[in-house]
Amino acid sequence: MRQSSIIDIISPIMVGPSSSHTAGAVRLGLLARNIYSGQPANVTFKLYNSYASTGKGHGTDKGILAGFLGLSVDDVRIRNIFDLDIARSINYSFQYLQDFNRHPNAVDIVIKGTPNISISGDSIGAGEVVVNKIDDFSVNLTGKYNTLLLVYKDIPGMISSVTSKISVNIASLNCDRYAKGEDASMCIALDGEVSDEVINILKNLPSVYIVRYIRKLDS
Repeated sequence: MRQSSIIDIISPIMVGPSSSHTAGAVRLGLLARNIYSGQPANVTFKLYNSYASTGKGHGTDKGILAGFLGLSVDDVRIRNIFDLDIARSINYSFQYLQDFNRHPNAVDIVIKGTPNISISGDSIGAGEVVVNKIDDFSVNLTGKYNTLLLVYKDIPGMISSVTSKISVNIASLNCDRYAKGEDASMCIALDGEVSDEVINILKNLPSVYIVRYIRKLDS
């Protein structure tokens, strides 16, 4: 068995020169594709600040596209992702922007298809990431936990209706809503796995529109 080196301990095993710009970008792409369940017609990757100014040299654009296409951080194909057939399977484009209100390594992934969805996140260092917004909902999705994501109508008792169906320990729960009685979101990080049966039960709850089960990323 391969023993971990000090390099593995302080940063992920990866392709690319920077854990924030490369490994973090791959993981943001992976999370975005795991959130989106359909076949995208078009994807726009909006890179901000440091991601925009130095991202090309550090492979940020390659990493985020590769992650969105399902490649892991240590996949050597990341270096040549633009030339691979897998990259020709979707229509994609990049935008490079500056916004002092955003994190230095921020990205928006705007997906057109069925449905349309916008996913925002940051690469926060050492390959760690957080998805903090899906459309206009605030979330907290790091890829460290299996996570249930629900969109539903805000009605009394919805949180207990959902959590009572889950038999594994809840690590964290984040809720947001547009306004009282309107659309809302629930992001539930779990210490274990939930079954397809539980997911189907949640999908059939009254006033639940969307359920996604997002498995934790490989460390």
